[in-house]
Amino acid sequence: MTARAKPEVKGFFDEATNTISYVVKDPAGKACAIVDSVLDFDYASGRTDTHSADAVIAHVKAAGLTVEWILETHVHADHLSAAPYIQDRVGGKIGIGANITVVQDTFGKIFNEGTEFQRDGSQFDRLFREGDSFRIGGLEGHVLHTPGHTPACLTYVIGDAAFVGDTLFMPDFGTARCDFPGGSAQALYDSIQKILSLPDATRIFVGHDYKAPGRDDYAWETTVAEEKARNVHVGAGRSADEFVAMREARDKTLGMPRLIVPSLQVNMRAGQMPPPEEDGNTYLKVPVNKL
Repeated sequence: MTARAKPEVKGFFDEATNTISYVVKDPAGKACAIVDSVLDFDYASGRTDTHSADAVIAHVKAAGLTVEWILETHVHADHLSAAPYIQDRVGGKIGIGANITVVQDTFGKIFNEGTEFQRDGSQFDRLFREGDSFRIGGLEGHVLHTPGHTPACLTYVIGDAAFVGDTLFMPDFGTARCDFPGGSAQALYDSIQKILSLPDATRIFVGHDYKAPGRDDYAWETTVAEEKARNVHVGAGRSADEFVAMREARDKTLGMPRLIVPSLQVNMRAGQMPPPEEDGNTYLKVPVNKL
């Protein structure tokens, strides 16, 4: 297959976290990858549920697909990853950006994880760097390092499709926040330009959608051409200085994501919960005045 093959993409929208998970299939075979899976979590009760991940697994099994990769675009701050749950049931290698080590070091300190928490990315099966490639059957995927939202953000370019995580949203909604530890509005602008240098017809699949004002339906697929022309934050040739000023001012008005505390503790462990304590139970910490 050529680099511009057209993978078959199915999105699964989780309304509780406004997240879209994707199954990306080789059109000439049964190999697939799963991008940005969701483990359901009720914060009030501390209970997890797997109905979102089970919908993805059911689709994979019904179509007779072979999962080769379970890909994370970054350490999400708004939902928990279901990667290990999915891996246990349908296989696949879990991949994330190599700068996960930066994120692990930062939040390992914030959550006082101690020396037993490994900060070398070893919880994941593959750490991707800029320019790395991987295969999904006959499809070849390429990795772009696109930091700014977080230091470890990646864009996976698979054939004519780019999975951008939180870097870009739909054109009428804009771009990701940059005020988390290690975030940078200038870095995000540079990353977006890297994505927008892909061919105009490249399909872009975003990580979240919140229905911009005036739009009644959720949406998650656009193109490089549409983002360049119409993105309300960075389109139509907006300069870096304009973007950075807008993004930094906007970020000062945003509250923390509802699930940031549990999400970070779980996702920096590749979707695993913290180890049980002496009583056999697992606990998530809430750092006071640290975020």
